Amino acid sequence: MFDQLLKLVKENAGEAIINNPAIPNQQNDAAITTAATAIMDQLKKTISSGGASQLTSLLKDNNVQNNPLVNGISSNVTKELMSKFGINESQAGGIVQKLIPIVMTKFASKTNDPNDSSFDLKGIMGALGGGKATGILSGLSKIFGSKK
Repeated sequence: MFDQLLKLVKENAGEAIINNPAIPNQQNDAAITTAATAIMDQLKKTISSGGASQLTSLLKDNNVQNNPLVNGISSNVTKELMSKFGINESQAGGIVQKLIPIVMTKFASKTNDPNDSSFDLKGIMGALGGGKATGILSGLSKIFGSKK
């Protein structure tokens, strides 16, 4: 799943990272990887702490506005960008505002699209929840139906 998430971040990093003077061009790939890693880490943390309903809400409603999971992801990405690239909170926040809503909307959309196999619920839950994913997955499958 991480490779697909990294690809999704890379595909949408143009304005936020690649064309951003706060991130030197030679650090674009590192910034993209940092953003993808921070997203993945926050997703794992949310699932492991019992926040599957936040992921369910994001995937079911495909609504990133005021979603607690997206807010947590945004905060985590901001902190990581500040820490690793020495940029200030305003610069990191600008990157996050341009990148995270698009990435998370496309993540949810691709997960729900039966014609797109890049993200599927079983793969997401396996990557995020490990052994704990079975019960969560069965509940989510009832909501979303199975994706071929």
